[in-house]
Amino acid sequence: MPRRYTARVTTQQQDAPPIVADDPVYNATYTRREDLSPDLASFWVKMDGPAIPFQAGQYMTIGVKQGERMVQRPYSVASPPSVADTEGYEFYVRKVLGGTFTPLLFDLPVGHRMRIIGPKGKFTLLPDDDRQHIFISSGTGNAPFVAMMRELLIHGTPRPAVMLNGVSYAHELGYVPLLEGWERSGEYPVRFIPTVSRPNDPSNEGWTGRTGRVEAILAPVLDELGLTPDNSIAYICGNPDMIVAAEQTLLDRGYPEDQVHKELYWPKGKEPRGLAAADLASAIEMAEANEDQ
Repeated sequence: MPRRYTARVTTQQQDAPPIVADDPVYNATYTRREDLSPDLASFWVKMDGPAIPFQAGQYMTIGVKQGERMVQRPYSVASPPSVADTEGYEFYVRKVLGGTFTPLLFDLPVGHRMRIIGPKGKFTLLPDDDRQHIFISSGTGNAPFVAMMRELLIHGTPRPAVMLNGVSYAHELGYVPLLEGWERSGEYPVRFIPTVSRPNDPSNEGWTGRTGRVEAILAPVLDELGLTPDNSIAYICGNPDMIVAAEQTLLDRGYPEDQVHKELYWPKGKEPRGLAAADLASAIEMAEANEDQ
């Protein structure tokens, strides 16, 4: 019989069925966690056996059983495919207030059993492309780009990149030491350009970088760096409204549609609207049905 226990729970979860600690459907273990803030963290999940192969930019679905129900969500993998067997899969996740899965994930103890399935998605790099790569993201949407750059570096084939990441508050910026370290040392040819959209908020006191939504700074950055359809290619991942706005900016500047790649998690015909305050995790929570995939 599966063992059951109730993990540390929030008020919202107190009346929910207990989380199943072990179950035949589980095929992986949650092995490590690194907190960036109370609502942002990186989680590592490792398969029991050989890792499931994936391409950088794809996403996997992780979940646990709550009572008789599998509660799960898809997340882009932030770690490179080359380390999946040794280190597992890294997921960069925001805790969504009122969400179905992320509150459970943030309350799970390290060592908890889980299920992981996948991969899915076609948000991968074009082969043999030496143009400047413009990586545009909001919130946790930078995760697939980190995986891409890590994997390219492992293979000794880094591609020149400009990484734009927009958040509301400076403390929400992820992978800053990694990206600034690459930029400073030249280990990876990346220009990291973060921006915060609420510069007057007290929590952003001392912020001296760019301000405004990431889609709003895109055009000035293109001009400053001389990026054009002739010398660059764009990849966009993040909140749905940002993707639409950033894509339109690029199309208006003459980028062909096949030169603007974007990650879309929501079902066709059910695109979220008015999600200016949401990030990728929020879009997933709102758009994905809670069912086996």
